[in-house]
Amino acid sequence: MNARADAAAVATPVLRADGLTVTLDGRTVLDDISLEVRPGEVLALVGPNGAGKSTLLSVLSGERVPAAGTVVLEDRDIRSFSPLELARRRSVLTQDNSLSFPFRVIDVITMGRAPWTRTDEIAKDSAAIASAATRADVTHLAGRRFTELSGGERARVSLARVLAQDTPIVFLDEPTAALDLRHQEDVLRIARDLAVEGNAVVVVVHDLSLAGAVADRVALLSGGRLVAVGAPASVLTADAISAVYGLAVQVVDVDGRPLIVPQR
Repeated sequence: MNARADAAAVATPVLRADGLTVTLDGRTVLDDISLEVRPGEVLALVGPNGAGKSTLLSVLSGERVPAAGTVVLEDRDIRSFSPLELARRRSVLTQDNSLSFPFRVIDVITMGRAPWTRTDEIAKDSAAIASAATRADVTHLAGRRFTELSGGERARVSLARVLAQDTPIVFLDEPTAALDLRHQEDVLRIARDLAVEGNAVVVVVHDLSLAGAVADRVALLSGGRLVAVGAPASVLTADAISAVYGLAVQVVDVDGRPLIVPQR
């Protein structure tokens, strides 16, 4: 574990979840999950399709109310926060990058600053918007219509909107899904940079090797239950992955990070 991960491990959690349970149409989607989110770290949620990753992220971010259990943010039940209060504390990138109207890209990014209207933070709008556009590599798209963009471009613009919001907790649901190799690496770098700056980052990732490369901790889910949580090398083992995914894999150590290779 590196120095940053060591620091995150002893940091006071910014968010705690205890006994989270979610049921949909009589089916248990999350089953008694307890988890901490810490400043200065990237926490990756991984698991097969239907494991409950996106549902867990939506509950942790306050977007969904669980059937049982609590999420505590700043020593308060997250449900006690107003939408505006939440928007100033955490930002959320969902899988859905669609918009109904043909807004310009610069306008979409500017939407991220809405929570700070009528506050002193509004003075930071221009700098925050410019920085977000640069980090997400969408400055050259500023004048384009969002509806005219490719899937990958929309994903990057949506990420820029989240970055412009400038919150201490950032939730990212499959942020690399529609991206090419270069922009996948860019997103991972952004996640790492946010953590280095002291933010807490929770990211849903399907690619286990990407999760192993970027995360300080990995939470492995299966069937709505938390199978393991810890450093990538301790969670992403060949036995654990094979048991959860039903697929034989080889785990290769690359500079202390696990690289997962299916056995074909």
